[in-house]
Amino acid sequence: MIFFAPSNTRSARTAAGFAGAATLAALALGNYLVARRTERRHPPRGTFMEVDGVRLHYIDRGEGSPVVLIHGNAVSGDDWNTSGVAELLLRSHRVIIFDRPGFGYSERPHGHLWTAAEQAELLHKALRQLDVERPVLVGHSWGTIVALSLAECHQDDVAGLVLLSGYYFWTLRPDALLAVAGALPLLGDLLCYTISPLLGWLQMPLLKWAMFSPARVPVRFQTEYSPAMALRPSQIRASSVDGALMIPGALALRGGYKDLTLPVVIVAGDGDKVVFKRRSEQLRDSIPRGVLQIVSGAGHMVHYIAARQVAEAVESVAEASGTPEIVKLRSQASHPQPTAAA
Repeated sequence: MIFFAPSNTRSARTAAGFAGAATLAALALGNYLVARRTERRHPPRGTFMEVDGVRLHYIDRGEGSPVVLIHGNAVSGDDWNTSGVAELLLRSHRVIIFDRPGFGYSERPHGHLWTAAEQAELLHKALRQLDVERPVLVGHSWGTIVALSLAECHQDDVAGLVLLSGYYFWTLRPDALLAVAGALPLLGDLLCYTISPLLGWLQMPLLKWAMFSPARVPVRFQTEYSPAMALRPSQIRASSVDGALMIPGALALRGGYKDLTLPVVIVAGDGDKVVFKRRSEQLRDSIPRGVLQIVSGAGHMVHYIAARQVAEAVESVAEASGTPEIVKLRSQASHPQPTAAA
């Protein structure tokens, strides 16, 4: 026997389907318009360059031996300015800050798996275009994986590393599993352009607390950090993919730690609730020239609580690397003529 659904039931389902599609379309349009308005309110501060067809946004300032700052997730390169680290380093260094692909104003083309190793290769090529020789690489959080990848593949081109609050060894990460949905093709785009920005706004107070706890969220971060920039669909997409690739990134790196002969300073907050300090202790024990500094009362955003300590760590690495003075002089004399920011 064959049963047919009543016509009014089919009509209701059809109407519900149209209503759902219309709601998603409205959300996507609204999020797109909010993102464009946010970018008008927060225009790029630096300049642009093209590397392998990818448009990268960066800031290049100062004189002296070079330091490259690589940010983590949920922020952009401007985080190094907000924290005060860049300001301290500019007193005696040429400081280059990149927006990683998909963050800030840097592009992240679709159809390419932007692993930590791929991002490291892109930044390595960018540094060669800028005539930056043997910089000290400073990475925070996810940026530490990029810095380590670059150092493992091009150790002779790196003076040393300063690594803050990094995820260096595989552990079960529920947050990485949650990021998988947003990283999937098609479904990830749908979520990032419709529902994810709304959820992000609701979760933002908790995210800020987790980033800084046990310390308070600094006034400067509250004032200068733009949640709207972080919650643009394109950046949510980049954060989701990076979150999903965090465990594979750590797994890919672990075999090369023992071969790093350059100076490395590892800094971690003793109250970090995002990446526990024992991961930093493990890394210290795995790297021949690793030095560990634990900051009391600091959380994941340790560079806000200990900006001066981070700057001093950069100085100690630069000195320990034995960078010849001629390299410093070349660094000062070789600033390129980049394309002006749009």
